[in-house]
Amino acid sequence: MSNSADSPGTGAGPGPGRRFRPVRVLTAAVFALAGLIFFTSFDTAKGTNIRTDASLLRLSDLVQDRSRKNGELEEANAALRRDVDTLARRDDGSTREEDAKLAELEDRAGTQPVEGEALTVTLDDAPPGATARLPGYPDPQPDYLVIHQQDLQAVVNALWQGGARGIKVMDQRLISTSAVRCVGNTLILQGRVYSPPYTIQAVGDPKRLKQALAESPAIQNYMVYVNVYGLGWKVEDQGTVKLPGYSGTVDLHYARPVQ
Repeated sequence: MSNSADSPGTGAGPGPGRRFRPVRVLTAAVFALAGLIFFTSFDTAKGTNIRTDASLLRLSDLVQDRSRKNGELEEANAALRRDVDTLARRDDGSTREEDAKLAELEDRAGTQPVEGEALTVTLDDAPPGATARLPGYPDPQPDYLVIHQQDLQAVVNALWQGGARGIKVMDQRLISTSAVRCVGNTLILQGRVYSPPYTIQAVGDPKRLKQALAESPAIQNYMVYVNVYGLGWKVEDQGTVKLPGYSGTVDLHYARPVQ
């Protein structure tokens, strides 16, 4: 039997119990990597369940809180504006003609209350589990069952077309710079957030307003989804209503080039 260094079991070379094993090294590396991942996960979670939607809920709470604060600031701003208007009218040196012209401009701008016969339109999402009510229509996609931005815009545009003297969406009066925008399933209007059902109230001739709604192509398309998938739609006469004036800022903001 040879006694060379290549022979197993001799003192000159590594014995069978000390032979280099790549599998053992790889296993150790895997356990080390797993430990690093567990530590990183623990450090990130800080003792919380990172698989929950808690962060999304906190973001939603933040949005709602900011919306509430914006509403409070609007009310405070409206009170201050009323005080300023009262002081300005005491002795501003203007003539009756100038005061009348100013009042007309304020009325057109929507900053003053408007009173008259009113119509209310309510839009809402379809009920849970909604399916096609009429034969020949496909099963609804998620987008078929919720109110979209264009639906609200269609109603507002039709009411203006019907001669509305003033329009209020939810609890806010619209002016020429108001933008009706939806993000997901929520309405964002002038810094405040709303969820369905959405109410739109207009002061004007109810007959003309209803006719404008009926003749709107966009609303005719919306009514298909009302009849087939159950989207909410209600038009109601409100009698004499007084819409509040717009109380937010009327300053125009525009983009500026970076210096």
